[in-house]
Amino acid sequence: MKRLLAAASIVIAAAAPAQRSPERAAATERDYRATLALLGIASMRPGADGRDRSASNAANYDEAKVGAVPPLPPLLRTQSGRQVRTARDWWNVRRPELASLLEREVYGRVPTTAPRIVWTLTAEETRRNGGVGVLTRRYRGTAARAPDLAIDLSVTLPPVSGGPVPLVLELGFPEGFRFPGSTAPPGPDRTKRMIGAGWAYAVLVPSTVQPDDGAGLKEGVIGAASRGRPRAPDEWGALRAWAWGASRGLDLLEKEPLIDRRRVAIEGLSRYGKAALVAMAFDRRFSIGFIGSSGAGGAKLLRRDFGERLENLASSGEYHWFAPNFLKYGGPLTVADLPVDAHSLIALAAPRPLFIGAGNFEADGWVDPRGSFEAARAASAVYRLLRHQGLVGDSYPAIGETRAAGRIAFRQHEGGHNNGPNWPAFIGFAGRHWGLAR
Repeated sequence: MKRLLAAASIVIAAAAPAQRSPERAAATERDYRATLALLGIASMRPGADGRDRSASNAANYDEAKVGAVPPLPPLLRTQSGRQVRTARDWWNVRRPELASLLEREVYGRVPTTAPRIVWTLTAEETRRNGGVGVLTRRYRGTAARAPDLAIDLSVTLPPVSGGPVPLVLELGFPEGFRFPGSTAPPGPDRTKRMIGAGWAYAVLVPSTVQPDDGAGLKEGVIGAASRGRPRAPDEWGALRAWAWGASRGLDLLEKEPLIDRRRVAIEGLSRYGKAALVAMAFDRRFSIGFIGSSGAGGAKLLRRDFGERLENLASSGEYHWFAPNFLKYGGPLTVADLPVDAHSLIALAAPRPLFIGAGNFEADGWVDPRGSFEAARAASAVYRLLRHQGLVGDSYPAIGETRAAGRIAFRQHEGGHNNGPNWPAFIGFAGRHWGLAR
């Protein structure tokens, strides 16, 4: 148990934003309290404590204690109660309903005042990666109404032979970035694997789109769009803003003749895994998603009591990721009242391929790997309606087993909160669906 608690603490710390100044922390707390007042919420339930097993709200890491999961909101029944039986019903009725619910109650809508991004090439260099010469271009995204905005995007192209190449757009940190004291997973890093497969890759830094705290809601693209006013209850949080930033990056990538616009994947880990899944849901131009350790607010079923809970997301540390309306479910309402769940978000990606991964239960339990598996299993009903297999198999796979016979792949790797061990399996999965299997 001590080992599990230590691993959980590492995951929680790794998923936490960088240390904020006292001034930013105070500004975040003021905005959080103002948001609760706007919604008429007097008190909030505490989230799960992942460190103290003696706490009254200690996080559950025991599958036997998960208990009964409240019924999941239906995917294939409209709000009027009509059964969805055809692909046409899905595309014309039910999918728009679910997208609207996810916007209104969870991630927020993008306001019409969102700034127009203009991309400028700031640097270009030829270098070697994976033993081959590559070309890296660095771009800055700016907006006339947001003078402080400078979105960081880099694009690396391999030697091209035979036409445009696939690309993976990563939501993450600049290439070569390392957290203090962290070590890279063994074996070739992700960039060498992509170059070795003949693919291009791009890295968009989400924090340059939208700061990762409540104080930042007056900054970044959200601040530019709001023009100083508080967010409306259904307006976007940081996850939707980061996903929107990925879409603006894709606008640029689609203009590059060396990139195959039909084969652009999006990848992210932890909070950026959540944002990558949101991008897949709301931008159908992304052809494949690689969603790593996304947990609550991402691919994990919020109705499952394992690891992080909805109440953690609604706290002052994470509320800025979501629309203000989402906070209702951590106060006067409960997760059972939420009209959607992670399976709804995954279903919006259908029938496009998704690779969902996580670490083992000891090192990555906070994100509830099994909760993501169950959400993917539930969402597979939509894939079947659209005449594709989703996640194949009802039994939970072993650690290190790649479950990838359908268009949803799941793999829980040995180790902790990173995507490194899953990259080879993802490249094989994406290559098959892109028709590039060797």
